[in-house]
Amino acid sequence: MAGPVPGALAHRYAALPPPLRVALAALRLEVLLGDPRDAANPYSLPALAAPALAGAAGSAASAGSAGVGEGARWSGRAGALLTAAGLGQVRAADQRVRALRPLLRRDLALGRAAVAWGGPGVPPPAGRVRGRAGVSSPVSSPVPAALLGPAALVAAAGGVLRQAALAVAGRGSGEPALRQWQPVLAAAFADLLACESLTCVALRRPAAPAPAPGTGSGSGVGVGLLGAVAGYVVPTVLADVLAQLGLVLAECGHGPAGTGGGMLAKLTGDLPLAGVDAAGAAYWQARLAGALPALAGEEPRTAHRGPVPAFFRLADPPAPAAGVAAAGEQGDGHTPDGHEPDRHEPDGHEPGGDGVGGDGVGGDDRVVLSGLLRAGAARADGGDGGDTGGAALGALARRLLTEQRALRRPCRTAGADPGAVAARALADRQALLWLAAAVLGVREAADDGRGLFLGGTHWALLALTGIAGRLGVPLPGPAPDPRAPVWAELAGRVRRGVDCDVYATRLLW
Repeated sequence: MAGPVPGALAHRYAALPPPLRVALAALRLEVLLGDPRDAANPYSLPALAAPALAGAAGSAASAGSAGVGEGARWSGRAGALLTAAGLGQVRAADQRVRALRPLLRRDLALGRAAVAWGGPGVPPPAGRVRGRAGVSSPVSSPVPAALLGPAALVAAAGGVLRQAALAVAGRGSGEPALRQWQPVLAAAFADLLACESLTCVALRRPAAPAPAPGTGSGSGVGVGLLGAVAGYVVPTVLADVLAQLGLVLAECGHGPAGTGGGMLAKLTGDLPLAGVDAAGAAYWQARLAGALPALAGEEPRTAHRGPVPAFFRLADPPAPAAGVAAAGEQGDGHTPDGHEPDRHEPDGHEPGGDGVGGDGVGGDDRVVLSGLLRAGAARADGGDGGDTGGAALGALARRLLTEQRALRRPCRTAGADPGAVAARALADRQALLWLAAAVLGVREAADDGRGLFLGGTHWALLALTGIAGRLGVPLPGPAPDPRAPVWAELAGRVRRGVDCDVYATRLLW
């Protein structure tokens, strides 16, 4: 059963197919969840958005600290679903999140509890690893605590984006006034792909669990810089995306009583419970501010040479983290989700190893900056076949790389007081630059000659334009407007029943 989904079936399931066991687990879970439009189905979108069920699902998310009562009962129901779907056999963090995507799309609170689920037979434990105060995950969960909320939020926000895109695509031809929202949704789609790219890269570079708050251990990040960056920048960027989606849905007449508006209202209410609200983002921003010297580290000198680093290659199964392989290996020397138990990644780096000065941060995580360096080293004259989009992307990457290098000196001297406004502002800027690096690395890795949308320049150029705007960095010059082709991809996906994820996964319902 191990190995990639073969032949035509692979491309019917997703443009970037997972190992077979992961695909089957995701399909079984989607079947068990049932038709999302059937109001009689307890896992349908109308039922999950209903106020009566919203309270129970909220209790499920808060069960991370309580672990009793209604929340424990709801978590038990989620555990039964995941056991029946075979999720316990998927141990790699990024593949576990991918297999959970059908559930994460439907409800943030329930989805976060599911991501935290350790596997069949794992009790709601007393010993937990804290991601931040009030947010925790079982020690046995393969998904790092810092990435539980961001991973669930990306998927749930994608579900709302799909509803908004359906409304605009379905009525845009007959109501020209709705066409004004097409560029807005295109930008939201690019931002969502950017956040998922960062989250996937972080999941593919496992790090040591975070120390409990107040233990005084190092900087307090402990999950690796990538995990902390995702914990801050994903909810920050997607807060703007959700606000835009709310405006689009309202203009299309989809208020809280409708499916799209109800999903957005439920998602917004669940943000604090999942630790991905403004307070959760501020927690990780403070941790990044305390780790500014590591955050401003230099990229490897040879990062622009050789193959694309393995953690950017989302189509390739990653090497499992230390400890995970041993727990999940089969007699044939493979883990249940098809990964070989090699302790080294294809680019020669060991998984984890994110220690700088014993703090459990930095280390090889700075290799993500190679995304900026590699894209910045691309030719700027567009001479490779007249690729104006590629030239514009390279010029923008160089502009952002210059910004990242300019921040190194102030970052190395501003970490003494992580609560200072200047330190938090520097952490914000560095986190956005790391987000840009992840976008560029994932795009380059997907540009493998197959003509994948993820390997094209349009979405990456639109995402980096948004990042440059947040940074206040001027664009390097005239560039092609990528919003029309990005909207065309989004509209095509919702019409064909394809998810709004980086993998372009086909939906069952």
